[in-house]
Amino acid sequence: MIARSVLLFVLAAIAEIGGAWLVWQGIREHRGWLWVGAGIIALGAYGLVATLQPDANFGRILAAYGGVFVAGSLLWGMIADGFKPDRYDVIGAIICLVGVGIIMYAPRG
Repeated sequence: MIARSVLLFVLAAIAEIGGAWLVWQGIREHRGWLWVGAGIIALGAYGLVATLQPDANFGRILAAYGGVFVAGSLLWGMIADGFKPDRYDVIGAIICLVGVGIIMYAPRG
């Protein structure tokens, strides 16, 4: 169950961060409306993937995904744009991912 949830968070991050990056590229980097349209589709896919999480609580899923988004955005920037995170970026991302683990996977009675 945890492996499935983690995989869904990774897929959601790819869809949302990738979608936002495509829109950014289309508008800010003047790549055109085709890139923007692809980004909008990817952002819609993010919304779909998020609904597949096994936990039924929207607020919990979205709050936890926020931490995944932080870490994933830094990783995306490294891969796609050559961004070099400093130690504070890395420390912050680790803290966010610890938060994801607590929010999503802490034992509840």
